[in-house]
Amino acid sequence: MLVQRLGAPSDFDPLLERVRDARVVMIGEATHGTYDFYRLREQLTRRLIAECGFSFVAVEGDWPDCDRVHRSVTAAPGGAVEPMAALERFERWPTWMWSNAEVTRFCRWLRSWNADRPADARVGFHGLDVYSLWESMQAIFDYLGEEDPGSLEAAQDAYRCFEPYGRRVEEYGIASRFVSARCEEEVVRLLARTREQALSDGADRFSTWQNAEVVAGAERYYRAMVAGGPESWNIRDTHMQDTLDRLLDRYGPDARGVVWAHNTHVGDARATDMTADGMVNIGQLARERHGADAVVLVGFGCYRGTVVAAPRWGSPSEAMVVPPARQGSIERRLHELMPERAVLVFGGDDQPGWATETIDHRAIGVVYDPTFESWGNYVPTRLSERYDAFIWCDDTTALHPLPAVSTPGEMETYPAGV
Repeated sequence: MLVQRLGAPSDFDPLLERVRDARVVMIGEATHGTYDFYRLREQLTRRLIAECGFSFVAVEGDWPDCDRVHRSVTAAPGGAVEPMAALERFERWPTWMWSNAEVTRFCRWLRSWNADRPADARVGFHGLDVYSLWESMQAIFDYLGEEDPGSLEAAQDAYRCFEPYGRRVEEYGIASRFVSARCEEEVVRLLARTREQALSDGADRFSTWQNAEVVAGAERYYRAMVAGGPESWNIRDTHMQDTLDRLLDRYGPDARGVVWAHNTHVGDARATDMTADGMVNIGQLARERHGADAVVLVGFGCYRGTVVAAPRWGSPSEAMVVPPARQGSIERRLHELMPERAVLVFGGDDQPGWATETIDHRAIGVVYDPTFESWGNYVPTRLSERYDAFIWCDDTTALHPLPAVSTPGEMETYPAGV
């Protein structure tokens, strides 16, 4: 194992050496609201793009919202000149995950980086998530109405099936227990039509196909969500990995992708208790599909600080205190052993026991209650198996959300808020 003190972006050199032959680098976060995680992830990603030739960034966000950001950073027709204008249009709760000053800084840099490159060589910004059923439906209508009216019928059939439930997706989930109320057949027809059209190339056709994949994934997700248990989690993470694979295919045989998502998605589930609960995640799926040598998983952690989160699902966000990590956790051990900031690159025969043993590892979602620290908010983890590298920040501060008009989120993710 190698430990490098972090003080400047150049200190990521040992990690970039590990990334040399990787096709996918997934960079996590221990919370969805910590400035230090976002800032360091941005610095690492800039180097991956500028020095290693990575082709796109794919995030734990909705496809339609992120497509507006993609159009801005690639200077595509109709895209906002100022990336902040695209980020301020994020309305689904929790908006602060992507609509914040830290992501704005990165997107401004990315637009500037792309400015001197031909259109087909610009680095993209895409969403992997599955929640945007209605937004994706609207995007499909907008495209088909102008470019392919002959395919509108399939979209209209799907829309009519979902329409009685409005945006109350939980009501669709409950109704779908009766086979006659399900929208599977309509969604499958829509997906088949848009997939067929996407094969004729064109960025807008690909985006329309992806929106249809979101509609199909959301239909399965919300149907499973009502039943409870891990199935909805697995549908969501499988959808995110499938989207990543479609992007890799889209960008070409030499494409390389950076993923931004929570540690709970990025760190290999097989090195946690998630496997015992029947759960998979994108870190595991990426290693299985592409091979461990082609995938680098990077986690984050902190000992204490402040974080932007919400006390309940759908409620306003606030800056909360993250108390010192509890006794026996990996964060408490790293607080005792590591400098203020460090990057750990795992590998070799000299792995310390705390990296290979199963130890509690903190995970804070968009919903957070610091008083639960004594019994919740931790995932039993074998750190050096879950990640290829780990970025440590002893003391952290909350990120800086942009002003946003937030609409209620869909039903809460499982497990809570990640």
